[in-house]
Amino acid sequence: MDVRFDPSGPLKGRLTPPADKSISHRAAMVGTMASEPVVVTNYLTGEDTLSTLQAMSTLGALVTREDTRVTLRGVGLRTPDAHGETIDVGNAGTLMRLLPGWLAGQDGRSFRFDGDASIRRRPVDRIAEPLRLMGANIEATDGRLPPFTVHGTQLHGITYELPVASAQVKSCVLLAGMLAHGETTVVEPVASRDHTERLLSRLGVPLWRDGDRITVGHVDELTVDDIHVPGDISSAAFPIVAGVLVKGSRLLVEGVNVNWTRVGILDVLERMGAVVLGERERRQDGIVPGEEPVADLDVAHGPLRGTTVEAEEVPLVIDELPLVALLGCFAEGETIVRGAEELKHKESDRIATVVDGLRGLGADIEATDDGFVVQGGTGIRGGTIEAHGDHRLAMLGAVAGLASREGVTVKGMEAAEVSYPGFADHVAHLQRRAGT
Repeated sequence: MDVRFDPSGPLKGRLTPPADKSISHRAAMVGTMASEPVVVTNYLTGEDTLSTLQAMSTLGALVTREDTRVTLRGVGLRTPDAHGETIDVGNAGTLMRLLPGWLAGQDGRSFRFDGDASIRRRPVDRIAEPLRLMGANIEATDGRLPPFTVHGTQLHGITYELPVASAQVKSCVLLAGMLAHGETTVVEPVASRDHTERLLSRLGVPLWRDGDRITVGHVDELTVDDIHVPGDISSAAFPIVAGVLVKGSRLLVEGVNVNWTRVGILDVLERMGAVVLGERERRQDGIVPGEEPVADLDVAHGPLRGTTVEAEEVPLVIDELPLVALLGCFAEGETIVRGAEELKHKESDRIATVVDGLRGLGADIEATDDGFVVQGGTGIRGGTIEAHGDHRLAMLGAVAGLASREGVTVKGMEAAEVSYPGFADHVAHLQRRAGT
């Protein structure tokens, strides 16, 4: 579906972003592991998170959904069984990389995973390695790609040093660690999002952080309180950046998750001189809180200056780096992102697609081996951008169009439904509010 986004007048009003995609995935999985029914409120009803609900049904959970309220009557920590049916993850990379951790501890049972054409290009070797070290067996296509099969076994705890910071790989190992004999420790090179740790901490799972080391102990069963999913900062980032870039804009973005492991984009915006006001959680060491902090963010248009995002900051802003590239087009000076090789393994190769897409709209941007360099100050002319089935690239094109001189046509705008259902309607609402 092709959708055109013309240069916009001021964006005004209040906006509540969609529910957090990362937490929705995790809430559904934990709810299925629980020994009692769990209600998840404000569950994201995007394509990826609906794939997770379907996967939980495949494993034997009874799932009831009423709009954004989901009730899961799970199968318990140790009795999932797909009965030979393939677990279809659709295009959900989080589901594909987290769920095998739990299933690897199901001794004597095997689980086959598959997904769409895009997911078949996304490697699973980084979860396969620690799971094999714990005693499980992963059979993957060409040794590293979907479709793949997880053969469950009796797991043993390990200490695993992540070669690259990844919340998905970390979460996979921690979920496996709950079923393993002994303790399991993950060592991170730098911090990554900690939603899995917070959920497990809330449930009373023996889990603690010591600097860059996160350790989980053996668990017999899980009892879960009801879970409320806050607004997604990664989705909110798109209207936030639109408000920063479109002249005369003033927005209040409400109910946003401001967990310190997710607000890297706000730190980058602050360095660039953007006006984004609101309380947010600051870095916490030594403790793993059980709750997610929420805040309202006040956004206004203003001038920007270039900045550099270094490798140690990348895991905290990984999903918003395409927006950093767009911001760099409008900022004075140079904007550089380093150490972002992980972008090559998202729904698309986001280094290549972002650089090619923005260059086609008139940006002065070059790819590097691990990121990109943007020469700013000229903004965006406009044109056409291909989403490549990537929800974040689709919304990037939309925001670029609103701030451009000539407008942007996004080819494949339907991809945005994966994480932000109704995105175009939200944009139109903000434009209408400006006219009242």
